[in-house]
Amino acid sequence: MVYFSFDLLWLDGDDVAHLSTEDRKARLSDLLQRNKSKILRYAPHVVGDGATVFQRACASGLEGSVSKRRDAAYRWGKRDATWQKTKCVLEQEFVIGGFTDPEGSREGIGALLVGYYEDGARLVYSGKVGTGFSRAVATDLRRRLNSLQRMECPFETRPAGWLAHWVRPTLVCEVKFTEWTNEGTLRHPSFQGLRADKKPREVGRERPARSS
Repeated sequence: MVYFSFDLLWLDGDDVAHLSTEDRKARLSDLLQRNKSKILRYAPHVVGDGATVFQRACASGLEGSVSKRRDAAYRWGKRDATWQKTKCVLEQEFVIGGFTDPEGSREGIGALLVGYYEDGARLVYSGKVGTGFSRAVATDLRRRLNSLQRMECPFETRPAGWLAHWVRPTLVCEVKFTEWTNEGTLRHPSFQGLRADKKPREVGRERPARSS
């Protein structure tokens, strides 16, 4: 197992986050070369030709690419235009608002009912996620969700046709999917895990930026 390092924020007790991306990476490269560790590896970067890099990343089965301004300092918290992630497949966080019971030999849960906040106030239903769980994960999710059950549907518009258990919308999960349907729901969604670092009210619908 090796660890690929792509940025450096502190060095010898000094904050270097205010330096440019290229300066930080140059110091990181020098540090790892002097360290000569077989476990820590330097993650190189490509200057320019982002479209080709992105296409090759997707062709290699990778998640996508990250583009950073060469002269930009590191910014804590929410990313701005100096740091852009381009994904080969769609993936974002959603808030869990309910779940269905398993069927057949399946254990734990059948599917998660998820959504996102619009204007930080209204929880909009986005569809059900019924794949991506191992048996252990599904069992753990059921345990967590049982403690959050409530009578009222948390979504602004109650999903039609689902015999669901509603829960307090406090858990955030990562979901991978192929596209949004015209009805505003997810196509071919797959559960990727819970996100403890994201607050539910911060979860909105992500929209791809226009390429220039």
